[in-house]
Parts: sequence; structure tokens; C-alpha cells
Amino acid sequence: MNRKSTYTRGAAMLLALSLPAFAADSAGEALASATPPAEIEPIVITAEQQSSPLTVVTDPKDARQPVPASDAADYLKTIPGFAVIRNGGTNGDPVLRGMFGSRLNIRTNGGLMLGACPGRMDSPSSYISPETYDKLTVIKGPQTVLWGPGASAGTVLFEREPERFGELGSRLNGSLLAGSSGRFDKVLDGAVGSEQGYLRMVGNHAQSDDYEDGNGDTVPSRWNKWNGDVALGWTPDADTLVELSAGKGDGEARYAGRSMDGSQFLRESLGLRFERNNLGEVLDKVEAQLYYNYADHVMDNFSLRDPDPSSVMSMPMASNVDRRTVGGRVSATLKWTDVELVAGVDALRSEHRKRSSRVDMMSRAFTDADQFPWSKDSIAHNYGAFAEATWYIAERNRAITGARLDRSSARDFRQTLGKMGMPNPTADDTRAETLPSGFMRYEHDLADRPTTLYAGMGHTQRFPDYWELFSPSQGPAGSLNAFEGVEPEKTTQLDFGIQYADAGLEAWASGYVGQVRDYILFTYTPSMMGAASRAENIDARIMGGELGLAYSIDRNWKADATLAYAWGKNSSDDEALPQMPPLEARFGLTYEQSDWSAGALWRVVAAQNRVAEGKGNVVGQDFGNSAGFGVFSLNGAYRVSRSLKLSAGLDNLFDKDYAEHLNRAGDAGFGFPADPIAINEPGRTLWTKVDFSF
Repeated sequence: MNRKSTYTRGAAMLLALSLPAFAADSAGEALASATPPAEIEPIVITAEQQSSPLTVVTDPKDARQPVPASDAADYLKTIPGFAVIRNGGTNGDPVLRGMFGSRLNIRTNGGLMLGACPGRMDSPSSYISPETYDKLTVIKGPQTVLWGPGASAGTVLFEREPERFGELGSRLNGSLLAGSSGRFDKVLDGAVGSEQGYLRMVGNHAQSDDYEDGNGDTVPSRWNKWNGDVALGWTPDADTLVELSAGKGDGEARYAGRSMDGSQFLRESLGLRFERNNLGEVLDKVEAQLYYNYADHVMDNFSLRDPDPSSVMSMPMASNVDRRTVGGRVSATLKWTDVELVAGVDALRSEHRKRSSRVDMMSRAFTDADQFPWSKDSIAHNYGAFAEATWYIAERNRAITGARLDRSSARDFRQTLGKMGMPNPTADDTRAETLPSGFMRYEHDLADRPTTLYAGMGHTQRFPDYWELFSPSQGPAGSLNAFEGVEPEKTTQLDFGIQYADAGLEAWASGYVGQVRDYILFTYTPSMMGAASRAENIDARIMGGELGLAYSIDRNWKADATLAYAWGKNSSDDEALPQMPPLEARFGLTYEQSDWSAGALWRVVAAQNRVAEGKGNVVGQDFGNSAGFGVFSLNGAYRVSRSLKLSAGLDNLFDKDYAEHLNRAGDAGFGFPADPIAINEPGRTLWTKVDFSF
């Protein structure tokens, strides 16, 4: 990274460090925080259990195995039903129940952070550092309409909670992590405040070198990231909040599965939110939010590697892309005796631009991308109205229903297409659609045991995203291009399940069956300039589910297990739907006594033989069957005091050589063969972590 980025990163971390100390000195010893630090549990999480029907709620600060996450995708893969399209050490793309991209709505503090790379090198999840957030909520399936359009697979919310101080005081949380392959993470989260408001600062820096797989071979995968965020809140009373937030981050990463690396992941964020609670007998709450998120991404083939003279990119090349997303949301919560209603409107505008380096073919002189002007290629808008109601029919019966209507549009500013600069037949054209979505779910609590049964039907219509309209080389047969020809995706899905919880046993099962009309599928064919891609619409059927169990054997021993399976069929072509993760099970055993804990995790993944070679999405494609594998890991933790915990883990204890099914093939520029070969995962990995809270 450049000197300016390094300086900014250092300043953010120094500020985060100095804030709590300054606050403590200013407040004096007699002025303690109104909320003393929570006691740190001496446990390492190995399996995440479902919290309520279709919902997982967890604390992303908790230590967990495998090695704590480098980004949101890395974290989500520990939750049953999630997988990741892997391409090296970091910045994979999350997949829920075999569904990818904007079918999965990922929000940070209610805002939408979209990446800029046409191939999703900087996926939205790559800009999220999980440990800097307080709460993670996952809602499976099309079973909410509150957080924007298109979330047919599910909704993911990373949230920072507002600070509340009863008197002048401060708090400090943080962690340090060190591990194999040069892994080193630092996180600081401090706040100072009083009854009237607060100032919170969060900073993190994480890095890793190339890792070695189970064969002892080095996999190009090193990365380096930092983030700094600040929030200024005004709380004039217990029911009112006004918060202004700002953040910035950057990083770099090299990818064994791509022909270029990411040399810049610049993020800039601004947010403003207002909340007012307990307004009256019916109108209970009003919320309003504005957000601004900017991604400035640079990819090249020379900063983190040497250009491959035998490839189509034999000379230094770079590309700079950015995306600016501005949005807002207003909602009101109304309560009656048996009904609660949340209704509101939301909107966003997202602009995408690009510029590329050039090499003079005669002189071989290289001119970097920042020497050229930006070229705007897309502007997208969405305006939505939503309402979601919960009806408490009786003591043990609830009906939850919601509906939203979206007006989505995109404009094509490209004047030429492809590397040959052919005229664009849809230059300056605009597409717009009005798309309805909705769901209805029924929940019933059994009278004689702590059990909830539920079933819900949801329907979502999703406008094609940037990657589906602008990244493919071609559109459906007979169309001018993907922008003109790709139709909105329409998903209808039945979700059902059971949830049981008592003092010694938690058990749950969630299943789904769905029909997807106009599913957007990518097909890849070899060409002289690399693989050409076509985006088209098909009909698909999907089904699967997840199971979970956590059982307290006695006061010290606890066992847990989870199982996840996803199945899909391309019913238009009578073949498997590509990019489906295989059957996966996790088995955990934990011993906890007083301030100590020890645990084991056995992750077992089946072979995947249902593939559609050459087909997939904008990031990955099926290139063959994959073998099953099992990975065994150990962990331990010790709570030194109420506010200090040490934990450690040994992942892949037996140094297993294995690769995930969802995987980009290794790039020839790093010596991988021309025939697709999956990128292997890390071999034996040792890590240790210190968590503190004051």
C-alpha cells in the first residue's frame, strides 16, 4: 500500500488507542461507566445454533474455530447453510443454500456497501470486519421485507449498537490474534460518554502471508487490511438517539484463483440515523437513516506478483473501478393489542465508473490507470415501500406477513463493448421494472413443551444486479446483450421447521422447497481472449435444509452438531444447478469448568457429484466433481479475569490436504496447470487470541 494509506491506517489505530485512555483520565477514577464490562465467557464457538424460527443471532466478537474470520464471508461460513466461493486467503464470496450474489442481502448498520469489481474481486463482504460489529442477524429465505429488495436467499445484518452511559464514563474492548502464516490481527473498540451522548471509535488491522496447504505447497494468498470508524451519538433522553458515523478502510490481497490481484480496497462511509421510541399508545417508534458508501478498487498483475509472459496479460496491466452508493430509509412501528406493524420507504442510488491502464504496443511503455479520466458505465436506482406485521392470534399462535413494492432501474452508459471496442447497441438506454415481493408465515408454540413449529411462503422478484447486466460477454440468445436481455428473477419458496429449547437441549430443523423462474445463469466457453461468459434465464427448482443440536451432557460437557444440505436443478435443461455446496456436517464437543474450556471440532463434507461443468455465476463455475473430506480441530480457552480471556486453536490438526467444492481454479500465472485445479485450503494452522474488556 502507498505511504498515504499507511499513514491513515496508523492514525486511525492511534486515535482508537488514545481515546479510552484520554476519557478515563478526564472522567477521573470516581466516575465509572454505567455499564460495567460483561464477563468474558471462557469458550470458543465451534457451531452456531439457530436462535428462533429462520433466524440466527450471534455476537461476531466471540472467538470461534476455525481461525477467527478475516472478513464477513469467512465468518458466515461457520453458520449452517453458508458456504464460500474460495479464491485464496481472503475475500471469498458468501453463498447461502446454494444462492449467491444479490440474492443474499448483506447490510452494515442498515446501509448497503457494494463492491466495484466486475468479477466481484471486492465482494461486498470483503469490506466488512466482523469483530468490529456488536451483533449479527441472519434471516433465512424470503421471510422479511424490511431491508431492501431481492433477498430471495436471505438477509444478513451486521450492526453496531448505540452506546448508553448512565453517567460520565468510558469502556474499552479489544483483541489481539497471532497465528500461522504470519497472521496478526489487532482490534480496538472504545467509547466515552454520559447520559447526553457518546463518542465511539473502532479500529482494526489484520494481515497474513501466503499459507501452505496440507501437501506443504505454498498457496498465493497474502493480504493486509485496516479499518477505522467513528460514531458520535446524542441521547438527550432514554428514548431518543441521533448518531453520525464515518469510516474509512483499505487493503490489498493476492489471489491464487485470479489473473489479477487487489492492490487497493479503499472504503469510505458516512451515516446518519435517528430513533425515537415510546411515542404513544399506537405509534411506538420512528426510525430514519441516510448512508453513503464508496468503494475505490484497484486490481493489477504486477504489485503482488510478476506478470506471466505466457498469458494474455503478459505485460503490466491495471484497472481502477469505483462505486458510489447513497441510500436512505424511514420506518414507523405501530402497536395495537394483538398486532405490531412496521411500515416505511427506502431508496438508493448506485453509480459505477472505471478506468484502465494502457501499454503502448510499440514502445512497451506503461501508463497507470490514475492518469486517465473516469468513464461512467452504470447508474442504478431503487425506490421501495414496505410493510411487515405480526399478529398475535392467541397465546401460542402468531402470523407474520409482509409485502413490498420496488421500482428498480438501471441505465447503460457504455458507448463500446469488449476489448475490440465494438459499438454498444444499448448505449444510453434505461431499463426499469416494478417488482412486488411478499411473504406469510405461521408460528405455533406447543402447550406441553418448549417447541415452536413454523411454515411460511415467500415470493421475491429481483432486478438483475450490476454483475448480471454488465459483466457477461453476451446476453440470452437473440438479445443485443445482457443489459437488454436478462429478465428479473422470480423466487417462490416454502420455508418450514421446528425449534426446541430447554435447559439442557437445543434442537432445530429448517427446510425449504422453492421454484425460481428466470433464474440468472452464467455459461462459460473458451476463447482466444480468455473464457467468454453468457448470462441467460432458466427455470430452476431448489430444496434443502439445516439441522442443529446442542446437548448438555452434564454441568461440564456439552456436545453439538449441525447438518446442512442444498439441492438445485436446472429444470429448463434437465441438469444440476451449478455452484451448489455439498452436504456438510459439524460435530463439536466442549468441556468447561470454572475459568477453563477445551473443545474439539470435526467438520465432515461429502463429495459433490451433481455438477454442471462450465456453468455458474459471475465469480465461479463448476469444473468437475469434488472429493469429500474431514477436518479435525482443537481449541482451548482460559479466562484470566472478568475482563481478560486467552484462547487458542489448532485447525486441521492432521494437516489434511483438501479443497472446497465452491472454488475458483488456480491461475496459470502462479504456476497452476491449464486444466482447472481447485485451490487447496490451509494445512495445519495454529492461532492464539487475547480478548480484553475494561
